[in-house]
Amino acid sequence: MTQRVLYQLWLSPFCRKVRLALAEKKLDFELKVEKVWERRRDFLKMNPSGEVPVLIDVDGTIVIDAHTITVYLDEKYPERKLLGTTLAERIEIGRLTAWFDRKFNDEVTEYLVGEKMMKRFLKMGQPDGQKIRAGHSNIHYHLDYISYLVARRKWLAGENFSIADITAASHLSAVDYIGDVPWDQHKDARDWYARVKSRPSFRQLLEDHIPGAAPVAHYADIDF
Repeated sequence: MTQRVLYQLWLSPFCRKVRLALAEKKLDFELKVEKVWERRRDFLKMNPSGEVPVLIDVDGTIVIDAHTITVYLDEKYPERKLLGTTLAERIEIGRLTAWFDRKFNDEVTEYLVGEKMMKRFLKMGQPDGQKIRAGHSNIHYHLDYISYLVARRKWLAGENFSIADITAASHLSAVDYIGDVPWDQHKDARDWYARVKSRPSFRQLLEDHIPGAAPVAHYADIDF
């Protein structure tokens, strides 16, 4: 048996999702930062696409892609289900997970974290101000949707904390690291995020400090 390892990047919401899923399931793991822009040969042997996250489990199984990893974890370690236990739960959890991993990512995460942070690390030129403005505008729509959901449910997809909450919080935590979430204008969404943020699994994310790019002051404060 070897140490479980997750290859990741600091502000990737997809890596953050896997980190939270592992922590919710109380599975020990080692984090390794993979600078994907370096195209490291040994990493490309594991994942020819050169993307993170990549999980190596204790038995040596290599699992690639955040969604595939979360499905794998729920199947192999079913004691704490995150993808739902009934068909209705799985459908709603899947719908919301796709919403945040696709729609929120395309309309907010890429426009804010991608332009402000990842471009710098990947040396892809200057941030696009028009995209940043679009991200600042689009995030209100998504926070309103979170507020709508939690006004009617305990958690985003229903009564149980799930991968839907983890996915949404993973994207928001990346945006919150750079201080671009207007929490003061969306109280219900903020209250939901505070509940997620106070979970033991979230502590590891709150300790993140990217070299040369410290988080905003409230990032690690559970009470904002």
